[in-house]
Amino acid sequence: MWVFRIGLSLALFFSLSGCNLVVLSPSGDIAAQQGDLIVYATVLMLIVIIPVTALTIFFALHYKQSNEDAAYEPEWDHSVSLEIVVWAVPLAIIICLAGLNWVATHRLEPYDDLKRISEDTPIDPNVTPLEVQVVAMDWKWLFLYPEYGIATVNEAAAIVDRPVEWKITSATVMNAFYIPEMAGMIYAMAGMQTELNAVINAPGVYEGFSANYSGNGFSDMRFDFHALDEAGFEAWVKEVKDAPNTLDQHSYTELQVPTTAHDVTYFGTTEGGIWDKILNMCAGTNELCLNDMKMVDALGGGGLDGLYNRELFRGLCSADDPESLFLLLKPEHDPHKGEILSAVNHLPALPLAQSQPEAQN
Repeated sequence: MWVFRIGLSLALFFSLSGCNLVVLSPSGDIAAQQGDLIVYATVLMLIVIIPVTALTIFFALHYKQSNEDAAYEPEWDHSVSLEIVVWAVPLAIIICLAGLNWVATHRLEPYDDLKRISEDTPIDPNVTPLEVQVVAMDWKWLFLYPEYGIATVNEAAAIVDRPVEWKITSATVMNAFYIPEMAGMIYAMAGMQTELNAVINAPGVYEGFSANYSGNGFSDMRFDFHALDEAGFEAWVKEVKDAPNTLDQHSYTELQVPTTAHDVTYFGTTEGGIWDKILNMCAGTNELCLNDMKMVDALGGGGLDGLYNRELFRGLCSADDPESLFLLLKPEHDPHKGEILSAVNHLPALPLAQSQPEAQN
């Protein structure tokens, strides 16, 4: 029976050997380094797993009841040498794993700019990353290309060997953006922006998808990612630009309606500032933006002041002149204008001596 089980296990192993293990054989440098990390960690863990598995089989066979040649020592209960091996080896492996993961985690920090294109190709300082803004929706992906003023649904493209800076948010529940050939997954959360810096090193059409369950249409939340040369990418951009659709507040509101297996859609133009509105959850009409809500809180918060300020800021998605608005709404706080505006904008507070002269002017 045990021979049959071993044979069946080997058969299953070899049948799976034909699978495309994209995580361990990707086309992007970041994904390749992450795959190497998985291999190194697995090898280190196998240093314990293989001996333990082999000894388990050995003990089961050697000390079975029918084996009369096995030594029988019912009084044995301790071995210093065995204790040293049992504890020292796993401890050494844990230390190695911790060091390996610590170094790799900092080296592969997704928010940091890329340090190389590939193992043999350094970063060209004259090449700027391609910025792509990503919105996870129900149940589709929206991509905006601010450099070209275009947007797409369920299709993305980039240039081979050019760094890509993905800026990711969600219009609905928490999600996860994942192109296995390019890099590991990054979460997408409403009202927040996460970032992924990566590069694709080989041309092709790769699959991207949601890696976090988000509802009924989750399994169809997939898109094609085209890795193209510069000429191919320019042709793709031209094709998108030729589309008559415009991504504005009205069309974005239509996209927010949940759909499954949404068709690829091109938007030849985009409304200015639409990304900031999406990020601040006010891309629809008559909505208060998160950043404006922070301003309202800084200018009085709840109560009658808060209600007044909410109506004043409704539909705005960042004040062109926050100092003027501040003086309009709260003139009595003018001496502290510098500290309050700095807090709203997440900037270091101005010294009181500097902010007061400004108020006098």
